Amino acid sequence: MPVRYLQDAGLPGAWGTFGIALAATFVLGISVLIARPNVPRDWPTYGALALGGAAFAMYSVGFAYGRVAIVILLFFLTPVWSTLIARFILGRTTSVTRLAAIVIGLLGLFVMLGADGGVPLPRSIGDWLALASGICWSLSSTIIHEREPIKPLLAAFAFASGAAVLSGVCILALPTQPLNLNVLTPPTLLITAVTGTLWWGVSMAGLMWATALLDPARVGILLMSEVLIGALSAAFLVGEPLLPFELIGGALVLSAAILEVWPTKAKQP
Repeated sequence: MPVRYLQDAGLPGAWGTFGIALAATFVLGISVLIARPNVPRDWPTYGALALGGAAFAMYSVGFAYGRVAIVILLFFLTPVWSTLIARFILGRTTSVTRLAAIVIGLLGLFVMLGADGGVPLPRSIGDWLALASGICWSLSSTIIHEREPIKPLLAAFAFASGAAVLSGVCILALPTQPLNLNVLTPPTLLITAVTGTLWWGVSMAGLMWATALLDPARVGILLMSEVLIGALSAAFLVGEPLLPFELIGGALVLSAAILEVWPTKAKQP
């Protein structure tokens, strides 16, 4: 909702996300300079963290160009993408339960995108950004999980930096109105700074810590409280309720995520 608030306050398109990510990068950069942590030269991990930040920036920008609930549900296909990455890139075995999760998740995707009777493909810029962000986050979280963990503060700084760069690219690449400097009022700047500090700063440091320790699909599940909160907010605050078939598709996506982490019995020797 902060992105929509900033959009209504006069920060159109990706400008709100850019301001939030820039504020987080500034606060985290100052924190890194003060803490002076040991900085390992692990460029693949930093790249994966920046990719994760870029993914969340795409997700955030998607709210400015698409319907809130649809953007959230498209992003949270991440357990499906994480399973496919584990199977075809890492060469890990895939259980029957996870195969079922993939089928149900993709079915939910098609039902959601074809809810109006049209071709089941993303229609808006927000839809495409949400779908791409979920795939990028799955790849990022898989790499982060496979690498040696680095300090959460450094991880959050790399994450926020990636978000700031990507949202800046979105400003240049996507259709948007030019920024009117007169809208940079104290309340708008305060919301931007607080959101950047708490959402992209403190909470993302915790997310980076969890991502390094937990299976990527389980990280996706932990984030899924946003689905319910976002859907309710979209319906009651923004006036964007889901259509019946979108509700069915969303339920299938959530079911796939639950199947993804459903415990399986170990085989007897």
